[in-house]
Amino acid sequence: MFLRAIILFIFYFGFWVLLSGHYDRLLLSLGFLSCLTCLYISWKAKFLDNEGVPLHLMLRLPIYALWLIKEIIKANIDTAIIILTNNPNPQTFRVKSSQKTESGRVTYANSITLTPGTVTTQLDGEILEVHALSSQMANDVKSGEMDKMVSWLERD
Repeated sequence: MFLRAIILFIFYFGFWVLLSGHYDRLLLSLGFLSCLTCLYISWKAKFLDNEGVPLHLMLRLPIYALWLIKEIIKANIDTAIIILTNNPNPQTFRVKSSQKTESGRVTYANSITLTPGTVTTQLDGEILEVHALSSQMANDVKSGEMDKMVSWLERD
């Protein structure tokens, strides 16, 4: 728990410094106090658990993020082609997720929604309802590649 608190504080303060861009003593000390306050609130709200500070994801997250960005770019191109050719073939379908945790299933649902042309409309336990702009986009989701990547991400 103490290690999670230290890592979360480093994240808070690093993010604050990155966004503020100010490096004089007064503002750095105020930012430090603000981050300590946020850490205290996180601790009181019991957010310092495995889900609130997922340390087990930190090593795999950059690889997953790069993979997801690649998928988003590919889906952007496919969506643009569908729009320019005025050739949508929308469909709604259900797909089963293989993630073990609720946060893993939510990550999978959000990853589908982040990819242009697809949106998760409902998450009911292990079943996701997805709307796709075309049959090719539906087949991409049904292939299970994203499901496997999210399962790989959440693996301990």
